[in-house]
Amino acid sequence: MIEFWKTFLQTQGATIDGGAVLHYGDPAAERTAAADGTIVADLSQLGVIALRGEDTAVFLQGQLTNDVRGLHVDTAQWSGYCNPKGRLLGNFLAWRQGEDYCLQLSGDILPSLLKRLSMFILRSKVQGRDASDESVRLVVAGPQAPDAVRTAMGTIPEAAMHTVTTESGTIVRVGDDKFVLSIVPERAPEVWQALRASATPVGAPVWDWLRLSAGIPMIVAATQEQFVPQMLNLEIIGGVSFQKGCYPGQEIVARSQYLGRIKRRMFLAHLDDAAAPGDQLYSADIEGQATGTIVNAAPAPGGGYDVLAVAQVDSAANQVLRLKAADGAALTLRPLPYAVPDQ
Repeated sequence: MIEFWKTFLQTQGATIDGGAVLHYGDPAAERTAAADGTIVADLSQLGVIALRGEDTAVFLQGQLTNDVRGLHVDTAQWSGYCNPKGRLLGNFLAWRQGEDYCLQLSGDILPSLLKRLSMFILRSKVQGRDASDESVRLVVAGPQAPDAVRTAMGTIPEAAMHTVTTESGTIVRVGDDKFVLSIVPERAPEVWQALRASATPVGAPVWDWLRLSAGIPMIVAATQEQFVPQMLNLEIIGGVSFQKGCYPGQEIVARSQYLGRIKRRMFLAHLDDAAAPGDQLYSADIEGQATGTIVNAAPAPGGGYDVLAVAQVDSAANQVLRLKAADGAALTLRPLPYAVPDQ
């Protein structure tokens, strides 16, 4: 987190730990505000890998799951990065900002992914760097988000997964009522104050809840190399292209898509106990073995936790999924905001 920005947020009432805003004094009220109001959250807990150079598009085309040729100066993409076995090392929100191709991801996996990407640059005219502290990134979400962002930034993209760049920074519209802002640091305080006129500041856990409620997963260190993209519904949200050329794990990802049914899928669920990414799930039909894994978890406005969980499709349909043990807390499945073919 940029030091001056950390100090500024603390003057706004933020409690910060490890580079992440935990809350602004009343976490329960923040969760309530997120459920039916408009919120603004700092995204310093996330990292940004920036790549530039004349070969960048070609290089990323051979590394990521999405078609980078379609990532124009005014568009954004969801995408993933797999190992040779087709398991996700990380996933991103990608956009272009000036000369850079920006990949926003969980901050705890940025060093390892940047190192791995750099290994494959070889003689390509590409430079990659950790650009996390080169901008202030905020997310604005809720019914008043379009008006709030328009007031603070001067304009907004007209459609989801499009971007607009202004003197204050780049606006990425990730949904009808959700915007990620990548702001020039010196302009961040005035943008923040303008947003606060109609948006409630909330901590990172509240944004995590909104994101997972929208069915958008995030790979963290505890879940690296566990899932092929389709297990996380990445192709459903537009994060996988099946028409592009090769990338690490591409044959396995394509085989999963075209040869047979996807046996594991991501579900949205609620449970009364606390959960964390990487926690195992169990069901009565698979004795002694885990049937699934928690992908993301966050405190829910009404109490307990909401989670994204990958599980055997048949087990989720016919059995009660339980956390950490066969007699653990039961998960109550909830509908995702998009259709999943295998569910």
